[in-house]
Amino acid sequence: MAQTRAKLAHPVLVTGGAGYIGSHAVLALRDAGFPVAVIDNLTTGFRFAVPNDVPFFHGDIEDAELLARIFESQGTRAVMHFAGSIVVPESVENPLKYYHNNTAKSRVLIDAAVTAGVPHFIFSSTAATYGVPDVERVSEDCPQVPINPYGWSKLMTEQMLSDTAAAHAMNFCALRYFNVAGADPQGRTGQSTAGATHLIKVAVEAVLGKRDHVAVFGTDFATPDGTGVRDYIHVSDLASAHVLALEALIADPAKSLAMNCGYGQGFSVMEVLDAVDRVTGGSLVRRLEPRRAGDPGCLVSDNARIMATLPWKPAHADLDTIVAHALAWEEKLGSIREESAWAA
Repeated sequence: MAQTRAKLAHPVLVTGGAGYIGSHAVLALRDAGFPVAVIDNLTTGFRFAVPNDVPFFHGDIEDAELLARIFESQGTRAVMHFAGSIVVPESVENPLKYYHNNTAKSRVLIDAAVTAGVPHFIFSSTAATYGVPDVERVSEDCPQVPINPYGWSKLMTEQMLSDTAAAHAMNFCALRYFNVAGADPQGRTGQSTAGATHLIKVAVEAVLGKRDHVAVFGTDFATPDGTGVRDYIHVSDLASAHVLALEALIADPAKSLAMNCGYGQGFSVMEVLDAVDRVTGGSLVRRLEPRRAGDPGCLVSDNARIMATLPWKPAHADLDTIVAHALAWEEKLGSIREESAWAA
């Protein structure tokens, strides 16, 4: 009962809560008993991804006046910050967009949270802050030397949070994601963005005839088959980690955290596409392309810290399961979009 009261006393504002990872975090928070509200400008998010009984604010996190009204009306005690731009090659082509969306806007959000006395902040960071590590498994102690503006924009926000927590009554957790994939096992939400660049999303679109091939960017990396190796984490396991991180911040207001979110196992692009073929019984058309700007060859997590710090027990740490959930959502997505357009 005391735990329930503690959760009810900590309403959470989820920024970017109509997007891919944010919408899963909203569901995880609700399932755990936290009051939750969402702000999203719907640039890449979808209103249908937010449950109707969740307070929704259509706006931008650089609108400080709107943030102040939300914090006051909702009694916000924690922020989960997902809003931002996430495409690495685009960040190389248009760096100022990323420093604006990911860094400058985050500064406005952090400032508004401090002004409103919000004591807890969970930040959606990335393994891209590590750049190209010279170790097989990337731990939180590895140097953070990004090789693209996306990684730098996220690292700058981590630094702002660290400095802010030292100066104000706020603690934070930066969760550094590896490659997020899959969809809610209950089919409530998933990756819905048109033109997404996530490999498994692209592959299941190709399975359903929405693309005629899957591009493989780079076949000359120093990896077993020459294609990029990544640590794929199921989005629902990632959302669960956010809820547990928030509970840790509430339990110890003097402590801030930075943790990797991954399973500690890497799969190459070809191995992922093999898994898609295995799940579907098909054979994807694979088109070999040059490397993309800003892509490291291998990023696999050392997840010892999160496993030791949080009572996190991943429920979907299986590549075929991740693919199957992504495919099930992709099959459902067309009818959801049609229903949403009709309702509008």
